[in-house]
Amino acid sequence: MKTLFTIALAGALSLSSLAANAAEDLMALSNVQAKFKTVNVLLKEGVGEAKIAIYDQTGRKLHQRKVKVGDQDTVIPYNLSEMPCGEYQVRISTEEEEVVYKVSTFEKKKETSELPLAAYGKKIDQETINLTVIGLDEPGVDVEIRHNISNKVIFAEEIDSEEGFRKNYKLKGVSPEEVYLKVTDSHGRTKALYFE
Repeated sequence: MKTLFTIALAGALSLSSLAANAAEDLMALSNVQAKFKTVNVLLKEGVGEAKIAIYDQTGRKLHQRKVKVGDQDTVIPYNLSEMPCGEYQVRISTEEEEVVYKVSTFEKKKETSELPLAAYGKKIDQETINLTVIGLDEPGVDVEIRHNISNKVIFAEEIDSEEGFRKNYKLKGVSPEEVYLKVTDSHGRTKALYFE
């Protein structure tokens, strides 16, 4: 009886060892990565038939599909742009094994050049206007004070501030209502500011 128990225990240990090796094999033959709000599932040659399921933070199944991997690696992209940013689970399973990956989606940070120029103008009095520019990532802002009607440049300068600046301009011979500011940063973004 003791011998039978020993054989059964050895058999159970070797089966659990095979199951652990199978899971390690599927882990070695797959990968999941998030790039912004796209989740890419990589299945390498040798996986065979597999089932992929994606679950949200609450454990709700969002999508499931079966795939058959042939003689080359396969990448299956999932677009989660309509879903909130956060952590998702990707379960990949075959008949013998299952692995679970956790990935986090995130918004793509906009480049400064894609955002509008943050420049603001304000009339201080009948001889003074104020310019405030914020959110710069490179120095070099061209400022022109131009006449409203003739579009003639009355004053121009380049300001080499790296992050932002605030500056008052004294006007001579014209009122704030007769001029506008044309502001251009190093990315080529331009903004015209009028005073009423």
